[in-house]
Amino acid sequence: MKITIVLGAFFPVPPTMGGGVEKVWFTLAPEFVKRGHEVVIVSRKTPERLREETIDGVKHLRVDGFDTPRSLLWLKFLDLIYSLRTRSILPEADIIVTNTFWLPILPRDSKRGKIYVHVGRYPKGQMRFYGKAARLQAPSHSVARAIASEAPRLGQKVTAIPYPVTRSIRQRTDSQARTITASPAAIGDRDKIILFVGRVHPEKGVHLLVEAFVNGARSAFAGWKLMIVGPTGTRLGGGGEGYLASLQSAAGEGEGKISFTGPIFDPGELASVFRKARLFIYPSLSERGESFGLAPLEAMADGCAVLVSNLDCFQDFIRDGQTGFIFDHRTKSAANSLRQKMETVIGDEELLSRVAEAGHRKSIEYSPERVADLFLSDFKQVQTQPA
Repeated sequence: MKITIVLGAFFPVPPTMGGGVEKVWFTLAPEFVKRGHEVVIVSRKTPERLREETIDGVKHLRVDGFDTPRSLLWLKFLDLIYSLRTRSILPEADIIVTNTFWLPILPRDSKRGKIYVHVGRYPKGQMRFYGKAARLQAPSHSVARAIASEAPRLGQKVTAIPYPVTRSIRQRTDSQARTITASPAAIGDRDKIILFVGRVHPEKGVHLLVEAFVNGARSAFAGWKLMIVGPTGTRLGGGGEGYLASLQSAAGEGEGKISFTGPIFDPGELASVFRKARLFIYPSLSERGESFGLAPLEAMADGCAVLVSNLDCFQDFIRDGQTGFIFDHRTKSAANSLRQKMETVIGDEELLSRVAEAGHRKSIEYSPERVADLFLSDFKQVQTQPA
């Protein structure tokens, strides 16, 4: 099968500037190649990368893109320019996967492949324009339901296939050549670190986390540290200097136990951070922006216990008190709700350990190998459908 994957105008591949969707397809593409398929990824050109190269058997083509603008209208215009540039270099293919806004709408040559739209965010009215698509794929069941609700006539084209863990789950081979998943360090052997990894932006609820930690810094969280990892600048999706300044001001009352490290894009370095922490907290408030929860899944794969807000998308793989923990972010005092949940969780090391272990086992279901098989099976089904 010939598979073309066209990614957006704003993040490069390899994902040296972040970008969850870019990480996902950069991880999955080599898995497709291992199974004998021919794969091309089209992505944004940056100065340090060639316009054409092959990595792990995947052919990469790059076209000029853009930095993410603040204006949504301008973003859509830039996406149109990028999509037109991309369309001119598309190879012949059986399937063309894309998360761009315009490419599924633009007139096209059927030899470039059946259109497989990756809907990485909650739809905002655009689904009705994608009638020519063979598939509308969502990373979670909550997004799949939203697509079907927005465009009922396309409901039979909607499917939910999750994101994979974008760092290979550590494995070893025993004396009988069997592959065994290696267990991460036990909770009790880790530092007392509470970790956040993601865009440092108001919609991610980072201010709630800082407030909750500060309120318990001298009592329940004494001896613990809070580590916040992620971009703060607007160019990479952060909340900007003003938001960072407000967080740092609030953190001043945290007994010097709160650190802001900036983004970490190197997979090995980021995995090391995850493996040192006991508890990962992702207090997102983005009701219509959070579509899956890749960061919590990554944390689970590295053995962290995970605490998230009560967004629908997290419920595909997190069950409160079983594979993770959930707090109610919709209350009037969300920070207080979070603090209380944090106190309960870290006050019971046996519970923390049990849930972290269950979360790790759950993450194995999302290995790149397993998720690649799900996509390839769906690609084959789409291929057999009449044009």
